[in-house]
Amino acid sequence: AHEFRSASSDSEDTELRFVTCQSLWSQIKSETEQIQEDLNKQLLDNLVSFLSRSHSDFQEKTTEWTCRMKFREIPTAALVLGVNVTDHDLTFRGLSDVLQDNITPYVALLEAKDCPGIKNLMQKLMGQLMNCDIDVDSLEDEDCVQVSQNRIRCSMSSLISWYESVTKKIDSETPSKKRNSSSRHWQSPPVVVIFKDMESFTTKVLQDFIVISSQHIHELPLVLIFGIATSPMIIHRLLPHSVSSLLCIELFQSLSCKEHLSTIIDKLLLTSQFPFKLGGKVLQVLINIFLYHDFSVQNFIKGFQLCIVEHFYSQPLSVLCCHLVDIKKRVYSLSHDQCENIRRLPSFRRYVEKQESGKQIELLTNDSFLKEETEKLLEDLHVYHENYVSILRCLHVFTSSLPKYPLGKQIRELHCACLENRVWETEEYESSLQLARMLNKTDLVTMLQQCVEILMSSSGKEFDRAVEKLKEFLTQFQNLEGASQERDVSISPHKELQKKTDLYHLQKTLLELKESRRSKKLTKFEMLRFEVVDYIDSLVRRYLVPADDRTLHEIVYFNAAAVLRGHLNAAPRTALHTALNNPHWYLKNQALKCDGGGISNKAPDICIVYKLHLECGRLINLVDWLEAFSTVVMAAEEPNANAASSDQVDDIIHARFIRAVSELELLGFIKPSKQKTDHVARLTWGGC
Repeated sequence: AHEFRSASSDSEDTELRFVTCQSLWSQIKSETEQIQEDLNKQLLDNLVSFLSRSHSDFQEKTTEWTCRMKFREIPTAALVLGVNVTDHDLTFRGLSDVLQDNITPYVALLEAKDCPGIKNLMQKLMGQLMNCDIDVDSLEDEDCVQVSQNRIRCSMSSLISWYESVTKKIDSETPSKKRNSSSRHWQSPPVVVIFKDMESFTTKVLQDFIVISSQHIHELPLVLIFGIATSPMIIHRLLPHSVSSLLCIELFQSLSCKEHLSTIIDKLLLTSQFPFKLGGKVLQVLINIFLYHDFSVQNFIKGFQLCIVEHFYSQPLSVLCCHLVDIKKRVYSLSHDQCENIRRLPSFRRYVEKQESGKQIELLTNDSFLKEETEKLLEDLHVYHENYVSILRCLHVFTSSLPKYPLGKQIRELHCACLENRVWETEEYESSLQLARMLNKTDLVTMLQQCVEILMSSSGKEFDRAVEKLKEFLTQFQNLEGASQERDVSISPHKELQKKTDLYHLQKTLLELKESRRSKKLTKFEMLRFEVVDYIDSLVRRYLVPADDRTLHEIVYFNAAAVLRGHLNAAPRTALHTALNNPHWYLKNQALKCDGGGISNKAPDICIVYKLHLECGRLINLVDWLEAFSTVVMAAEEPNANAASSDQVDDIIHARFIRAVSELELLGFIKPSKQKTDHVARLTWGGC
């Protein structure tokens, strides 16, 4: 917050921009959390149901549980979450909260890094169940945990004794009937152990824990949950059959990360609920990082948050990036300097050039007139967003049903295409129209019905005529005669086009259809089909104009893709070079700045050593390097240091040099040379 204010102190309304940014992000964050909760609800409900069944079997001592006791099977849920590991924590936190609220207070979450051995695993498990902090490092030579004033040995028998004492205490405090009716937890609740990253656990630790637990399953209602990032087969790869046979496994699959991302984009970006928007290139950067790096929805949301902060930080007019009800108040409170900022916007300058001379003068000289026009333009931009989303969904209804998906199967791909270019001028769009003109009656009617529902649910007020027109098309299809003729002539993409799996045959089919139309008179159905496609095309050309063509789009759209890429795409070598070559850049100390490629003796030792090593060849003589380092360091302290020989170098400077060289080796810039013992080899070359 302080950085935001101080860096923007040269512009007006900084505090208001900061508050607006905070408010907008809190709304988006709340909406995101609700979306993720809804997406995980089915999975969590299934897990709760599984645990409830496992618990009831234990509590009622049913035949199924008796059989499990006989075979020493442990109820186990294999939870496949996908490779987006950074998103797993959120799922496990939600699962833990749901279990503790509805099933059992005894839930332990274990990570492989905390459980290198079975002793560490038992310490962590008992520490979490007994609500006491365990420092594994301090207990390396012990296998006990401290609970109140007592030391309890970390073993399965101790855990069973503790569980029996706790459940008996609860039962004695609360009568059975009253507890069943009033408590949120079950009687004799199960102990749930969640292995968050099963693939990372060593085989021996898992085997030992499962074998030990299976021997006590008749005394302790233990339930295991394995968090799996890859495939359920990992269970059988890690565990031999003699161990995996001790588990009664049920498989659970979470929603795929791609479906999760599509929902997030649909709810956050393809809506007029939030005034802030992402430009096409910026959105493509975030999607590319998601698809080609980590599949992490959480990282996508963090990138979205970064875009919001960067937009409000760098755009002085972002104070107008607010909800429609606040626009008028904020526009009329603009100062003269802010009005000048509006006049400098490229989109506004293009708008002024299209106006007649009298209005141009007013817009450029009269602040009051400018504010009135700005209010209208921002309201028009808000209406544009509402209409854009509705028509985009209608177009997606058509394109997602076509074979080959020329404009992409997901709506996010279509959205990016519409933001970056006039989509109707692209070859992919033309191919989509040609394919749409080959749809059969059933497909067309279904699509039109979906479009009617979308437009009727839209908040836009301009679609009454469009809805009437689409309903008119539906009526004409229903009243259309010659259905048998339509069946003979029309081509269904699902039966004809999808048989051709390569582009050559697809183009050949389209050309044949085109030639046949020239030589044959169109049927009533074909004429109506052409009319429908042409009408959808007219809606696209009217409402899916790229945002960059809209006046004042800079106020609400973040388009700095290069800035975002610089923040998110790590360049460690460049960062290291900048830090070591120009330490003042990060330390914010101008005294360290040197012009003309000089070396300051006030710079950190590693920076001096790094700059000197840049002047050397493939092999660096350590003695010469030390002398050069000593010369730089002692230049300001002792002007007569040139008279001293290299043998009289101060021990402290020698030690500083050795430490700096060691740090440089740790960073990977040099390595010891086998050719000469008093030399090191340089490993990096070229500029950054």
